[in-house]
Amino acid sequence: MRPQRFKTRITELFGIDHPIVAGGLMWLADAAYVAAVVNAGGMGFITAKTFPGPGEFEAELDKATKLTGGKPFGVNLYLSVHTDHNKDLPAQLEIALDKGVRHFETAGLPPLDFVERIKDAGGVVFHKVATVKHAVSAASKLPVDAIAVVGAECGGHPGLNLVGSIVQAPLAVQRVDKPILIGGGIGTGAQVAAVLAMGADAALIGTRFLVASEIWSHDAIKQRVIDAQETDTALVLASMRNTFRGIDNATTRAIAELERQGVTDFEAYRPYVMGLAQKQAYTEGDPEKGILSMGQACVFADRIEPVEAIMDRLIDDAVAAAGRMGAISIGGTAAAAE
Repeated sequence: MRPQRFKTRITELFGIDHPIVAGGLMWLADAAYVAAVVNAGGMGFITAKTFPGPGEFEAELDKATKLTGGKPFGVNLYLSVHTDHNKDLPAQLEIALDKGVRHFETAGLPPLDFVERIKDAGGVVFHKVATVKHAVSAASKLPVDAIAVVGAECGGHPGLNLVGSIVQAPLAVQRVDKPILIGGGIGTGAQVAAVLAMGADAALIGTRFLVASEIWSHDAIKQRVIDAQETDTALVLASMRNTFRGIDNATTRAIAELERQGVTDFEAYRPYVMGLAQKQAYTEGDPEKGILSMGQACVFADRIEPVEAIMDRLIDDAVAAAGRMGAISIGGTAAAAE
């Protein structure tokens, strides 16, 4: 693991070495992956929705505690617009708190009750949004410690406005008086250094870690990510006001055709968007099945390797990028004299 080279409000808030946070990955962010991120100097979040059974969820938290040697790790709580999908979350929050988890990532609908409960328990929480407008709203209405803003390049849900990270980052810093994480399209250390240079406090990374050894998905899925270019993702479900960016595959093309035809009945889409189809794809190694989250940072995922190796490469590259900026700086005194 690389020594700490960057100190930000997020590294201080989470007590981590590197300003790199691995956001929750549905079906994939389990104890093995999250522990690998934590042990490599970042912060990771087990996705609660991946483990709906209370016993299964408790076991995963216990496993993470063992794998990290007791170092803090996080839990992701996604509040869906489909209220029936949220029925297990209150109990899961209590389980996580009982197990000593104090770091949380929230996303989806504004989770006011969850955030207040986390803060009452002495926890740390950041809320993830897709626009600076929503970042401003969340910062003013939720007692969160930080805000994550994802750009149009991100895998999963980039929102409806599709504004890129290079615009979102400085704008969020200008308008939100809280620590800022920036995600979407980030797959190199130079980009990590860039978001720090723009005033953000950490990079939120998902797609770049899809090829990590500790991710349990079939190697055929990882190879699809490695082979992908930045143009090999698809945006679908905007007609449902739930835009999703994933692997350009048979499933996303079928969804796109329904949208082209103007189909508005969600039941027509259900067979393609069911979460179990994603899980089957990851298990069986079928990259054509299900809508599989993948952002444009796929172009930077070049090999299957451990999380620590990916993290080390990101930090080395970020340090080199920061050095390049120092090397081309004119220098304040000399510039002023001229």
